[in-house]
Amino acid sequence: MSEVLFERRNGLAVITLNRPEKLNSLTISMFKELSAYIEIIEKSPEEFGCVLLRGAGKCFSAGHDLKQINDNETMPSPNFEPLIVERLANMPPPLVVAVHSHCYTGALELALAGDIILASENAIFADTHGKWGMSPFWGMSQRLPRRIGRAKAAEMMFTSATVPGPEAARIGLANKCFPNASFESDVEAFCRSILDNIWFSHRANKHLMMNTDGMSLAAGLAHEVFHHPGVDSRMHERISGFLKRGSD
Repeated sequence: MSEVLFERRNGLAVITLNRPEKLNSLTISMFKELSAYIEIIEKSPEEFGCVLLRGAGKCFSAGHDLKQINDNETMPSPNFEPLIVERLANMPPPLVVAVHSHCYTGALELALAGDIILASENAIFADTHGKWGMSPFWGMSQRLPRRIGRAKAAEMMFTSATVPGPEAARIGLANKCFPNASFESDVEAFCRSILDNIWFSHRANKHLMMNTDGMSLAAGLAHEVFHHPGVDSRMHERISGFLKRGSD
């Protein structure tokens, strides 16, 4: 059985962590499958208006598989896993991560690659590197402070405390928190609201934000002016249709 599933839903690419019997704990073999699906999107980004990363079964993911770590896992290449996380973050379409129940440590690093994180009320986020005597390797020390601020990130990292879904939304770790009962339909509706807009603009906006991250305001503004990707071929058609409806 595949440990990661890939599905096309009318412009939405759905990637599902599919090791539910092990709470979707992350292994090298899962990262190999994830890499293959990322490659599909990298090669044809215009076919997808949004990518959804989710977990099958009881939770998003309990994190890096501790048994594999304890068995001294062998990487297929140097920095294999962090490079996959980076490719996930850099895919041209928007990446939405749907988190229900556990999202611990390595799973949180995976989720932080998303442009948008959607949490269920029963979501539980935590960074437990300190609990095991580990240090971040997949992006925690960089992405978590950028998302919630250095002080709050330090609190999560130093205490290994859990953050429930509603609190995650309050501090900006999650964009939204949805009820458990309607979580899947709410996530689908949110992704469809992204797909309703022109996908060219999504890729352009993500490109601009990624390439100006860390720049001064002046440098970022100059980059936008001189390096923006232009407009979609359907821009005039959409504007004309809007103006026509307004005049009817």
